[in-house]
Amino acid sequence: MPSLKISKVLLFCATVFSSLTYSNSYAQISSKPVLEPTVKERIHPVRIVWKSETGNRISNAESLLKKGNGQADLNSGNLCVLKSDKDTKPGILLDFGKELHGGIQLVTGIWPGNKPVRVRIRLGESVSEAMSEVNSSSATNDHALRDFVTALPWLGKLEFGNSGFRFARIDMVDTNATVILKEVNAMAVYRNIPYLGSFNSSDTLLNKIWQTGAYTVHLNMQDYLWDGIKRDRLVWVGDMHPEVTTINAVFGNNEVVAKSLDLSRDITPLPQWMNGISAYSMWWIIIHRDLYKNNGDLVYLKEQREYMVKLLDQLVTKIGDDNTENLESKFLDWPSSENKPAIHAGLQALMVMSLNAGAEMCVVLKEEAAAVKYRAAVERLKKNIPDINGSKQAAALYSLAGLMSNESANKVLLDGGAKNFSTFYGYYMLQAMAKGGNYQQAMDVIRTYWGAMLKLGATTFWEDFNMDWLPNAAGIDQLVPAGMKDIHGDFGAYCYIGFRHSLAHGWASGPTPWLTEHVLGISVVEAGGKAIRVVPHLGDLMFAEGTFPTKYGIVKVKHTKLANGKVQSDITAPKEVRIVRN
Repeated sequence: MPSLKISKVLLFCATVFSSLTYSNSYAQISSKPVLEPTVKERIHPVRIVWKSETGNRISNAESLLKKGNGQADLNSGNLCVLKSDKDTKPGILLDFGKELHGGIQLVTGIWPGNKPVRVRIRLGESVSEAMSEVNSSSATNDHALRDFVTALPWLGKLEFGNSGFRFARIDMVDTNATVILKEVNAMAVYRNIPYLGSFNSSDTLLNKIWQTGAYTVHLNMQDYLWDGIKRDRLVWVGDMHPEVTTINAVFGNNEVVAKSLDLSRDITPLPQWMNGISAYSMWWIIIHRDLYKNNGDLVYLKEQREYMVKLLDQLVTKIGDDNTENLESKFLDWPSSENKPAIHAGLQALMVMSLNAGAEMCVVLKEEAAAVKYRAAVERLKKNIPDINGSKQAAALYSLAGLMSNESANKVLLDGGAKNFSTFYGYYMLQAMAKGGNYQQAMDVIRTYWGAMLKLGATTFWEDFNMDWLPNAAGIDQLVPAGMKDIHGDFGAYCYIGFRHSLAHGWASGPTPWLTEHVLGISVVEAGGKAIRVVPHLGDLMFAEGTFPTKYGIVKVKHTKLANGKVQSDITAPKEVRIVRN
């Protein structure tokens, strides 16, 4: 938010592929989300990235790469030994192979003196962050401690920390001391849920991007739906919209969504705006419309009636006599935050989108008079079309709101390809490109923009990314060579400068639901998935296949491009689901 090759290392991510053969036993699951347990999994490091130049002060470090059992014992030999003296305090940097949420576990052996010994632990989403000092390049302990000193027990075990990280550096703090390490593990904490949705195609890069977006959101599905697992471990409602869209496509109905929406409602009495941002209250409305469309839970929708109608009425009062939005606390996303005309235009479009969504839900709730009122407000807003001032964010929202022709919006969006994309609003830019029929161009942007993060070592998608950062930039999984730029420490802006920048931000997952909706061609037509439209757009792909969860079970599709260019589609669905092919 404002202030954003499946590894055996994380077994739960492997279920991405298993869902291709997931049985329709899911059809027996209630439309109500199921409370699933949060699990903790021990992950061993896969690589030693760095050791301090200490002569023989570190020995047998490679033993830490062996999979352990998390238990201290008297019989283990050939353990990692770190020895300090008055001048030298050795350190080691470990790579756990993939970004994860959780803490660190150190299992110790027997050393002279039988006393605890202090070590400093630094967690990092990048190698350079784990090697940094707090307050250098904006490295912080905000939201979650990632840099701390702790004492290790003799012949015991310590678990400490709760953050988002991939790398861990351990340094001796005490002088003239010895530490013997049997194991250093990451303790990954995540919701134990299956990947019901899936995507596989002839392009391995697109497949990896889909998986990475799904995994990024999975990590952020903690007690509530967070925006980032290191920083911004908060419920930001606007940022939730791409995340919820991803959850709908990958995990189906999950209790973390309603729990987070209800928290935001309950801590935001009207006339306050959620998170202090008017656009975020509008996104709350749009999320509820999309959530009902996907899960068909009328009982839950009725629980929102009172607050939702009052919020919609409040929005109507924010339309001026000149038929333009007159909102407070104006914000779209950070990259557009200095373009005031674009923000004004974007909010005009969001007013149209949220009032239309509100009218749809009022019809479902049999609040016909309210629905008429909100549609009338939309017609007023359409009489005033502010200039977008060259903004891709505003152009995308204008297209989705019907305030600009798809052709005109796409001229802006296609200019420069992935240049001036953003991780959050990139989803809406892709949606508008699809609305304009530019599916191939959108796929190319996904490969270029989100693919660039993967080439830089990402295993989750970032709070922000700019194509201008790429020249001479080193990846996040290496020590930055002399003369190269640090993609993590040297860039970023606003609230995410340098190492404060979150490298696992759920709002950046947009390609995952986009590929499901537009390449697999799967979209919900009737609430709960009672009717599913399947209209694929393969572009340059030779085939694409996958699954999509509904309350009735899994819909499976496989699209194959034939020699004559036509696409053959094989679709299976639960008997309760009607398939629409146009």
